[in-house]
Amino acid sequence: MSEITVSAAPPLPAAAEKFKFYGLWLAAAIVLLLLPRIFGSGGSLTTFSLIGISIIFSLSYNILLGQTGMLSFGHAVYYGLGGFLVIHAINILSANKLPIPLPVVPLIGGLTGLAFAALLGWVSTQRSGTAFAMISLGVAELIASSALILRTFFGGEAGISANRTKLLKLFGWNFGPQIQIYYLVAAWTLIAVIAMYALTRTPLGRMCNAVRDNPERVQFVGYNPHVVRYLAFCFSGFFAGIAGALAAINFEIANSAYLGAVQSGTVLFATYIGGIGFFIGPIVGAIFVTFLSLGLSDLTQVWQLYFGLIFIAVVLFAPGGITGLLMMHRPLLKAGTLSRMLPSYAIALLPTLAMIAGGILSLETIVHYTVNPGDDSHIKAFGVSFDAASPYIWAMAAILLIGGYLVARKTWTWVGHAWDDATSVAREKGIAP
Repeated sequence: MSEITVSAAPPLPAAAEKFKFYGLWLAAAIVLLLLPRIFGSGGSLTTFSLIGISIIFSLSYNILLGQTGMLSFGHAVYYGLGGFLVIHAINILSANKLPIPLPVVPLIGGLTGLAFAALLGWVSTQRSGTAFAMISLGVAELIASSALILRTFFGGEAGISANRTKLLKLFGWNFGPQIQIYYLVAAWTLIAVIAMYALTRTPLGRMCNAVRDNPERVQFVGYNPHVVRYLAFCFSGFFAGIAGALAAINFEIANSAYLGAVQSGTVLFATYIGGIGFFIGPIVGAIFVTFLSLGLSDLTQVWQLYFGLIFIAVVLFAPGGITGLLMMHRPLLKAGTLSRMLPSYAIALLPTLAMIAGGILSLETIVHYTVNPGDDSHIKAFGVSFDAASPYIWAMAAILLIGGYLVARKTWTWVGHAWDDATSVAREKGIAP
């Protein structure tokens, strides 16, 4: 009598991984629901809404840069056009009393971004690299200049405004209070993030990575790199349009700033600073850049200068972004050797902070005499008041900057040695590559 083999149940690790995967999304949804309970002020809700919009925008940009390897200087085109179309749509819907609630309206912005990406993308994606970057810059300047010429559609410098509360109410919500807008942005953020993550797991997402790494081999195996780039461009424009629509709904206005180079530069900063090599990188970058821009603008008049310096520092010293730095420590954490790094980090932190303080002091005094030479020399930056004309301030800035640099350079050498030791131990345990 033949034995009957009973198929075993799925292995526990696979089930555990699946539970962990869905648990992360469930945890994210719970956090989004509970945030207003913890931080209920109007300013906090506005900040969270801006972060959600920035997350969608940054992830849409990473479809181009991180996933497909296309550097764009004009991604704000699809963000801005999505915002303008949504403002016009709100005005048309409210004027004709059409039964369409506000939560559906961001889809109009997404379809607008998709339509213009499909229209402009076929030519733009014929080439990658420098050619694509220059084409995107030219298209961005063309659309941005048109915003000041075509006043009927774009409204000139004043822009176009709308009243979101005039649309059909949904479950009694008219989306006037900021907390209702927060939940609208949070819902769309979660949906868009899940959709973009799912896109990276599809064959198209894998082919985008292949086109980024080796387009010649992709063509050799029978795929057209141009078509892959074009499809990625269209998806990117769709999600950028959703982000622009949510921004227009949040502020109830769309103006030429939505289409400008500053908007395109900001999303590039957020995506790269967060880390283009990881899916969560743009999310981290969007959170960091939003808080940084809101915080620095209250602390100093030249916050854009610090913004640029941070970006340069990331490009030079941490090309993997914030997420890349964190992921570098993951093998050490698994191997239990991360504690070996902490003393060297603590030693290097003090002179590094001194160097940064000296740099800030030098910049603030130089900017004062360059931009406002006739004003009172007593200025305030980062909550500290000082006399920019005092020789003691100049001497302190020089000592902190030069002395901090010399000491920090030595201490970071110790950090490098400690890193090599910790990595060697992790490698012996078969954890670090």
